[in-house]
Amino acid sequence: MSELITAGLVDVDLSAETKQAAARSLAERMVAAGRVTDIEGFLADVAAREAQMPTGLDGGIGIPHCRSEHVTAPTLAFGRSGSGIDFGAPDGPADLIFLIAAPAGADDDHLTILSSLARRLMDAEFTDALRAERDPAAVAALIRGEETAVRGGPASPSAPAPASAAGEAPATGAPAPFRIVAVTSCPTGIAHTYMAAESLQKAGEAAGVELVVETQGSAGFTRLDPRVIAAADAVILAHDVEVREKDRFAGKPTVDVGVKAAINRPAELIADARGKAARGETTAAATATAPMDTGAPGDHFGTRLRKWLMTGVSYMVPFVAAGGLLIALAFAIGGYEINTAPSVAEHFVWTETASWAALLFQIGGAAFGFLVPVLAGYIAYGMVDRPGLVPGIVGGAIAVTVNAGFLGGLAAGLIAGAVVMAIQRVNVPPVLRGVMPVVVIPLISSAVVGFLMFVVVGKPIASLQKAMTDWLSGLSGGNAVLLGVLLGLMMCFDLGGPVNKVAYAFAVGGLATPTDGSLKVMAAVMAAGMVPPLGMALATTVRGKLFTKTERDNGKAAWVLGASFISEGAIPFAAADPLRVIPSAMVGGAVTGALSMAFDATLRAPHGGIFVVPLIGQPLLYLLAIAAGTVVTATLVVLLKSRRKAETAAAAPAAPAAEAKVPAAV
Repeated sequence: MSELITAGLVDVDLSAETKQAAARSLAERMVAAGRVTDIEGFLADVAAREAQMPTGLDGGIGIPHCRSEHVTAPTLAFGRSGSGIDFGAPDGPADLIFLIAAPAGADDDHLTILSSLARRLMDAEFTDALRAERDPAAVAALIRGEETAVRGGPASPSAPAPASAAGEAPATGAPAPFRIVAVTSCPTGIAHTYMAAESLQKAGEAAGVELVVETQGSAGFTRLDPRVIAAADAVILAHDVEVREKDRFAGKPTVDVGVKAAINRPAELIADARGKAARGETTAAATATAPMDTGAPGDHFGTRLRKWLMTGVSYMVPFVAAGGLLIALAFAIGGYEINTAPSVAEHFVWTETASWAALLFQIGGAAFGFLVPVLAGYIAYGMVDRPGLVPGIVGGAIAVTVNAGFLGGLAAGLIAGAVVMAIQRVNVPPVLRGVMPVVVIPLISSAVVGFLMFVVVGKPIASLQKAMTDWLSGLSGGNAVLLGVLLGLMMCFDLGGPVNKVAYAFAVGGLATPTDGSLKVMAAVMAAGMVPPLGMALATTVRGKLFTKTERDNGKAAWVLGASFISEGAIPFAAADPLRVIPSAMVGGAVTGALSMAFDATLRAPHGGIFVVPLIGQPLLYLLAIAAGTVVTATLVVLLKSRRKAETAAAAPAAPAAEAKVPAAV
């Protein structure tokens, strides 16, 4: 490992106070060693990786890492902080900081060595030695595995499997051990993947469980032996990217969580896997959809609730997009009176434009009919997986029947998930476990959810839904502008994240029962969502010197992304400089939202972008609102970055070189 870390890449007295400053300080050592060619571009890549998921781990460890085209060779820099730096770990700041830099085309051998380091970070003796050693050369040797003081010396690239990993029978007369197979994977595949594997294996040994892990990292993966999978009693999937060949584990009790859950709570995951096996809960064949993070057992209730609701919204959005755009196109072709056209199943003339418009409208209406049931079904799915689909969808359909609408769908999904959770806690005889997921759970949960939605909560929610619809219909003047400001701020706060999705879901919910007010809300939300990338694109165009070459290149793409209503186009800028970019985007979004509401712009399509302009009421004023917000965002970003640059230049002559290092984002 000598080519990855040297004494010059070790800082035993890291004085940085923020994770951005720490990354910059360690990256400067990489630049000095000739391992990084463009520090700003590299730090932007580090920040973008950090924005995907915090890299802090329990035990005082921070492992910022990324692949980058600005890295010439796989490199590791280490810093030890006396005061601790917040990297987002649940147990507090990190004092051991490892900055891992991998080239865009890093070879497998180097990545395997880095993965072995990640495993060693789970060894308390190794981390204790790093905290005690003062000599940078000795620290580098320790990390390279050359110090014999650390128990076990250098770790092997992949921990050995338990003795009976291949499914051999235990010794005669001994009870059969509980067997688990696991898969770990993270977005970069360098650190978290292997740390999660090591953590699970240690927890398995402590629990007396035979546990074999398949690490799907950047260096590739070695598939588990099919005999091992067949012999397993349960499966743990700890991943933040799609598990490859997931259908191998179909039919097994499965715990499906994010990769950090395996690092921080491995014993809980093993206990959860044993519980699912005892209850006879199994999975169906895997699909090609991306994994949903539906909440880990240790999350706060609010965090889990948000994830459940976002699961429902994410599956609902394609129905909204298909149905809404078809309806909007129908109105554009046939006028608003097309909603009174007779059924095209009984009257359709191939040569009449009105018939085609009616066809689009009625197909869109059919798609919209699934909106609330799908929302409810997949909220329940987010809570309890497949067993929640039937009662959730049934409850959502009843919500439509009793006119409880979007709010009724939210309630039905949560009720269905809670009912299934309660049923799953019942300890049933082994003879019934096979029919529980197919017969018993769907039967009982659908009956209970149906009773509650028809008799208990449906009518009160319907009254609340009507009150909200009436309020939206009556929005005018100052109230409408204030709502536009709030929605604009939400759309631009986290650029496609949970807060953005809440504002979008609110607007989409209004489309289920469209009124003039709900159409104004949809227009304001769509307009504000375009502002962040357009603002960054304009800023990089007018004051390119304030941005790195990478950011200027991203700015060119941001024109297209913003025009297509892809708010995420501003994420690279926000990740590199959040305290200047995000407030600027929020102010611009608030201006756009307020102006859109003030101009009485409306939108029947559940999407933004220039291609829906023909479907917008007051299109010229709507575009003016977007342009105003874009200019405001770009102006604020330029002013804030210019001020930072001036302050840095003024401070540089007065401070020693070692103290004049300014982080990319303060």
